[in-house]
Amino acid sequence: MKVDSGLFFSSGSHDIAKQARALEDAGYDGAWTSETGHDPFIPLAIAAGASSSIQLGTAIAVAFARNPMNLASLGNDLQMISEGRFILGLGSQVRAHIEKRFSMPWSHPAARMHELIVAIRTIWSSWQDGSKLDFRGQFYTHTLMTPFFNPGPNPFGSPKIFLAAVGEQMTEVAGEVADGLLVHGFTTERYLREVTLPALERGLAQSGRSRDQFEISYPGFVVTGANEDEIAAASHGVKSQIAFYASTPAYAGVLDLHGWGDLQPALNALSKAGKWEEMASQIDDEMLETFAVICEPENIPARVTARFGDLVDRFSVYAPYSIDNDRWKAALAGFKSHDT
Repeated sequence: MKVDSGLFFSSGSHDIAKQARALEDAGYDGAWTSETGHDPFIPLAIAAGASSSIQLGTAIAVAFARNPMNLASLGNDLQMISEGRFILGLGSQVRAHIEKRFSMPWSHPAARMHELIVAIRTIWSSWQDGSKLDFRGQFYTHTLMTPFFNPGPNPFGSPKIFLAAVGEQMTEVAGEVADGLLVHGFTTERYLREVTLPALERGLAQSGRSRDQFEISYPGFVVTGANEDEIAAASHGVKSQIAFYASTPAYAGVLDLHGWGDLQPALNALSKAGKWEEMASQIDDEMLETFAVICEPENIPARVTARFGDLVDRFSVYAPYSIDNDRWKAALAGFKSHDT
């Protein structure tokens, strides 16, 4: 199992470079950026110049805020800058954000995502092998590529594309046209086994591929600490994050599977009222244990591997709280020794 971490845009380029070097030196396999308060691509360009082996990816870049040509160019350039270490991780976001935050069109998200990824690959192929660009789809059309705008073949080939998915339709799309699946943190072991993997297998069957030709990346909730106070703070942080995701209608299927479907509209109403602390109190210990691995730092590798080792290929700790760095380094070393 590969172990990844986040790469955060904080105080500037020097800090990003320092983070990238530290993650690589610590032995992480990958570093991911997210599209929240900052652009997800710029930090990776900085990180690429400060590192030499760690894989660098977006988890996620909002696909529908852009178009296939934008994404093809960004992916191609970062693949070259990183010397073949870039992963283009895409996600759909939800309708309100696409229409109201990005002012972009929203329709048929699974079909649109399928077409967008195929269009990106078609553009890359035209640059790699010199074929005429002639993509005509329902949502996107790309038929013009003159030599002046053609970057030519990338010596490191085209990057991999990972797709974020929660529902079955988008998961099938990932299996059919992507190289990897970015599992949402708001996912349980049971949901992975009973919903995600069967949908993924259907998509892989459509593409004529097998599971060993595909990667699954999972940012799993972990509750850990050195004493009771730290554990309590970690539990509250994770419960708050679970409540936030559980309030979103798009993720209701995870709750429904466990018989917690009635909680979603209640949490949604609390979120609209701004009652964030009250939302966290709605997540009981049973739910916390279902969503999160709870243990001391040194036991994280064994617990994660026992729970998800046969399900995912890459794991990163989703911890909306601070973790003691020295103890976490020991946990990371435990992952490496567990693999040998």
